[in-house]
Amino acid sequence: QVRMVESGGGLVQAGGSLRLSCAASGSAFRIFVMGWYRQAPGKQRELVASITGGGVTHYVDAVKGRFTISRDNAKNTMYLQMDSLKPDDTAVYYCNRAYSAWDNWGQGTQVTVSS
Repeated sequence: QVRMVESGGGLVQAGGSLRLSCAASGSAFRIFVMGWYRQAPGKQRELVASITGGGVTHYVDAVKGRFTISRDNAKNTMYLQMDSLKPDDTAVYYCNRAYSAWDNWGQGTQVTVSS
């Protein structure tokens, strides 16, 4: 397993940008397909972006063209650059293994987009 700590959230106006970071422990970080999830109030947690160890990315349609996922395996860190933010992006954002998440979720980081 890998332990994750998310940071970088905050309050931003619609159209603004934020960059989230995920610091992961463990030397095996580089072999896992990792992802950013989000959970809005009253909704289920959803995977919005994923990245393989080699840098191949995938996005859900709702964030495609606005969010960019990246990772630095040497630093055991993953990022999510979020541009053109919308109120619908308001959620707690988490990082975890993509598609088959580990049980040990981090505390997440709150992103709030005001209209």
